Amino acid sequence: MKKLTGKVALVTGASRRVGIGAAIAQSLAAAGADVFITYYRPYDTLMPWGSRPDEVDDLLLRLQGYGVRAAGLEADLADPTVPARLFEHVEQTFGWVDILVNNATHDEEVGLEDSTAEMLDRHYAVNVRGALLLCREFVRRYHGRPGGRIVNLTSGQGLSPMPGNLPYAATKGAIDAATFSLAPALAAKGITINAVDPGPTDTGWMSQELRQELEQRAPFGRIGLPEDAAQLVCFLASDEAGWITGQIIRSRGGF
Repeated sequence: MKKLTGKVALVTGASRRVGIGAAIAQSLAAAGADVFITYYRPYDTLMPWGSRPDEVDDLLLRLQGYGVRAAGLEADLADPTVPARLFEHVEQTFGWVDILVNNATHDEEVGLEDSTAEMLDRHYAVNVRGALLLCREFVRRYHGRPGGRIVNLTSGQGLSPMPGNLPYAATKGAIDAATFSLAPALAAKGITINAVDPGPTDTGWMSQELRQELEQRAPFGRIGLPEDAAQLVCFLASDEAGWITGQIIRSRGGF
């Protein structure tokens, strides 16, 4: 039997086939979990990488190809009413949630002088408030079966300065703090919570020049792949990781 058979996973931010969210969803499905994904295509259309309208449908078919149930919903996590409605929808579809992966993020590269109140609020609304409200709904509705798991995606803001990406760095720092602080309270409910920092990962956003620069500095001679992060998230979602909680795990290939 696959290690996640009988589990239900909710993975946010899985709209692009080459993204980390899609890789995580596929890794969990390959391990036997039923997977519910969220996506928000209006955000992708504003980003340089863009997305195709059929990518979500393609991903859902891939997930179902593992012999599990798979469904999705477009969800703007900047709306504070969405997390509760999302969990209601997942429960109506699959019955419960065992695993929550907070992968969705808002990221606009901007420094302090060009930051605006609206821009800061957009980052906070998705990256911090949205993620924490999802955690709240998960804990409130947790069914008490063994193996409750929350995995947050973070970044390397604690390892080197990110002055040109300030709102994103500040909100991911908040996720690190929340992960650490929530661990003791959630342990009493049988839930672990950890964060994964995947380091520089090739999800289609890098220029050729940046990719070459990173590859030249990379200890293993390459940058991260979405599958690298996905495999770690899948492990943290399993029973094998039941003694690990409150950790910020740097899966950066030596960067």
